[in-house]
Amino acid sequence: MKYVNQPVVKKDAMALVTGKPVYTDDIAPKDCLIVKVLRSPYAHALIEEIKTEAAMKVPGIECILTYKDVPQQRFTLAGQTYPEFSPYDRLILDQRVRFVGDGAAIVAGKTEAAVDKALKLIKVKYKVLPAVLDFHEAKDNETLIHPEDNWEAKMPVGADNKRNLCAQKEESLGDVDALLKECKYVVDRTYHTKANQQTMMETFRAYTYLDYFGRLNVVASTQVPFHVRRILGRALGIGASKVRVIKPRIGGGFGAKQTAVCEMYPAIVTLKTGKPAKIVYSRYESQICSSPRHEMEVRVRLGADEKGILKAIDIHTLSNTGAYGEHGPTTVGLSGHKPLGLYRNTEAYRFSYEVVYTNQMSAGAYRGYGATQGIFAVESAVDELAHEMGMDPVAFRERNLSKEGGRFIGYDGSPWVTSCTLDKCLARAKEMIGWEEKYPCRDMGNGKVRAVGSAIAMQGSSIAKVDVGGASIKLGEDGSYTLGLGATDMGTGCDTILAQMAADVLETDFDNIVVFGVDTDISPYDSGSYASATTYVTGMAVADACEQLREKIKELGAAMLETEADQVEFDGKSVYKLDGQGEVSLESIAVKGTSGNNTNLQASATRSSQISPPPFMAGIVEIEIDKETGTLEILDYAAVVDCGTPINPNLARVQTEGGLAQGIGMALYEDIQYNEKGQMRNNSFMQYKIPTRMDLKNIRVEFIPSYEKSHPFGAKSIGEMVINTPCPALANAVYNAVGVRIREMPITPEKIAMALAQKEEKEE
Repeated sequence: MKYVNQPVVKKDAMALVTGKPVYTDDIAPKDCLIVKVLRSPYAHALIEEIKTEAAMKVPGIECILTYKDVPQQRFTLAGQTYPEFSPYDRLILDQRVRFVGDGAAIVAGKTEAAVDKALKLIKVKYKVLPAVLDFHEAKDNETLIHPEDNWEAKMPVGADNKRNLCAQKEESLGDVDALLKECKYVVDRTYHTKANQQTMMETFRAYTYLDYFGRLNVVASTQVPFHVRRILGRALGIGASKVRVIKPRIGGGFGAKQTAVCEMYPAIVTLKTGKPAKIVYSRYESQICSSPRHEMEVRVRLGADEKGILKAIDIHTLSNTGAYGEHGPTTVGLSGHKPLGLYRNTEAYRFSYEVVYTNQMSAGAYRGYGATQGIFAVESAVDELAHEMGMDPVAFRERNLSKEGGRFIGYDGSPWVTSCTLDKCLARAKEMIGWEEKYPCRDMGNGKVRAVGSAIAMQGSSIAKVDVGGASIKLGEDGSYTLGLGATDMGTGCDTILAQMAADVLETDFDNIVVFGVDTDISPYDSGSYASATTYVTGMAVADACEQLREKIKELGAAMLETEADQVEFDGKSVYKLDGQGEVSLESIAVKGTSGNNTNLQASATRSSQISPPPFMAGIVEIEIDKETGTLEILDYAAVVDCGTPINPNLARVQTEGGLAQGIGMALYEDIQYNEKGQMRNNSFMQYKIPTRMDLKNIRVEFIPSYEKSHPFGAKSIGEMVINTPCPALANAVYNAVGVRIREMPITPEKIAMALAQKEEKEE
């Protein structure tokens, strides 16, 4: 291959570094109405009266909408394949507000100043209701968050709005309880991860307008253009055929933009006024009314025999979906299925979960999508079990981890491990960090101690039997190719890696591939950029479409050479006779395609997969802790990844480093907190801390590729899995350093210092 597995520069690199206007707000029409939302100050309330007369008198105000002005058919904002697993529990505006920040009214005007003034003049009389703020108390609480009769669950996920249940389920293999009783070593621990914000650079934003045919055009920073079209069609009551969605360049998503957080607001303003409208969320709004990671509490029971063989795993997850159910029934599944798949010797397992509604901001998708929470819990428990046995935790993992050719336990993406170098990844990470010399810790003699901690992780490559990738490829009259994609490049570089695949299949120059961004009117259908699907599933579609086009080029070239297609070959530059008696250039074929031609020099392909072959990763961290203050510093992080064939090693490395940074943020800094009234305390970057490059120090990434035979280039995914090792690796390193176990993220200096103080009191 000339381009696959090569560090090709991103297609949009120059546009970005030279500051070209490529993002949603850059290209929005200057005459757009400015749209903002009046937000509830209460966690749970009914709107008894809302007066807008004074606000409407503000010069420049065009439109003020309340719950009385919007359709009453419920929908979900989750960008998922239809029928969605997430319940239909939303209205554009509802008389019942369910969290602090929920929408109470929509205001649109010619200037931001006018809109801001009007927002202050709207008078709302609320009937304040009891709020459910603790997710432990939500199920069967007398306060119902969704008492409405038109609440609907499209899929049988165990949802019951009259019990505050968004989903529940239990699955098992064998008799877990009996096997745990037989195990010599057993641990039973509970771990807690809080909500986290994606904090992408570009906040939520969209603009809308009506075209010449009266159709609603939506230009949005979204990961799921085709799902947004369907969501808006239902929410607005106009049907998907009346909606067109266009995706410009995205300034990051990380799962947040798999939920259609803001698109409905300018859309309904445009329908009501006939005028273009746009909304741009402030950072404050992105903090208090967006789609953060689900808070989860995970109880883990593990059992092993005297030989260090992991026999039984029992996982129960309680997940807080917040006020609405976006992604609630689906994220929770990964909290069990992904950590279960890491270990091969398990004879019995049970995985159960409950997802509950509360009066907090609705949660959604975030990189790792539930696997991050579950892997933190299980990988922490694995270390605790190894310590109970007096065994090196890495040695315990080496004895039990999944290997290529073996069977998966509890993983819903494939019954067999089709490709895997996890054992080699772990061995290499040990070598990189110097595990044998540094485990468990070293006292530095100055009140500080250094220690190492380890974890392994896996994810998936698309959702098996669900996700769809689409691609089209067309030969232009100058011999160039146009690659049409339905997948969304949100900074990951998928436009680039898919063009690399196309260039190699067509044997052409990378720069000869022109990539066309997503437009739901003309792009091939694609589920969207989530679930680590693009490289794997859309990559298959790209390869298929390009192979089809090759055959069409050969067919036309053969006709021009007055022979049969099976008598010619195509080398990317020309079609030539196998007997060497003639050839015709690609440029000549391209020109022929525009005149007197019956061969369509264009091809499209759609691909899905029956399996979801997971990427794997080993992560080992070295830290230093000041025992007096509890301050933790990361000295070194060794990450070794199996993502199959890295299509673009540079982009794969950036993906890994970025995922590790977000995982470290979740582990050490990020801490969404609510007060007793349900108001978020961390509503800006002054309170909500994320790591800077200075906090990350030395991150080292290496790849040990496997070859995934189900993909034309042997590739698997990488985007999500790379966030999953920091939380458990750091928690394990803290224990190795100072002997205290932190089971709640984030691991703050205060928690370490207080745990050490409690430990000293007990020892005295």
